Amino acid sequence: MLALIGGLPLAPAPPAQAEGEAGLVFNGFWIAVAAINFLFFLVVVQRVAFGPVSRLLNERRQRIEEGLRDAEQARRDRESAEAERLAALGEARREANDILARAQKVAQETRDADIAATREELERMRTRATSDIEAEKQRALADLRAEVADLALSAAGKVVGESMTSDRQRRLVDEFLREAAAGDARN
Repeated sequence: MLALIGGLPLAPAPPAQAEGEAGLVFNGFWIAVAAINFLFFLVVVQRVAFGPVSRLLNERRQRIEEGLRDAEQARRDRESAEAERLAALGEARREANDILARAQKVAQETRDADIAATREELERMRTRATSDIEAEKQRALADLRAEVADLALSAAGKVVGESMTSDRQRRLVDEFLREAAAGDARN
């Protein structure tokens, strides 16, 4: 190729081989021309094809390495986020359990206070009812005594045939009732 471009004369054709000579002959000039052509072609291919391809490959390798670094960082972030989520979930569960325990404690205290208040109210009502019953009993006994006294005085007045004074009658009836009550208490 250089020979054609540079205007070099073409080398004469090799002489015909004699019958006993070997068939392979090396021409140093053509070997050098072929080597220079190969090197020239290699430089052109290097500049035209391998340079941009090499740059593209380097850029791609850098993008892949960056993607791997980003993926590794994302994995670490995801793991730390998962750990934080689990920690927050555990903390929320603990807080929920604390709130539930406090609510149950407050409910139990309220229930106990209500039961105590109800018992106190029932005791007051029972005491009041007992005193009301006792007062009513005393009133009924007093009414009964007064009626018995009136009946006894009427009967005694009819039996005796004379009228008794009211003070004297009352005193006699009261003595009788006291003696009767004392006799009932002894029996």
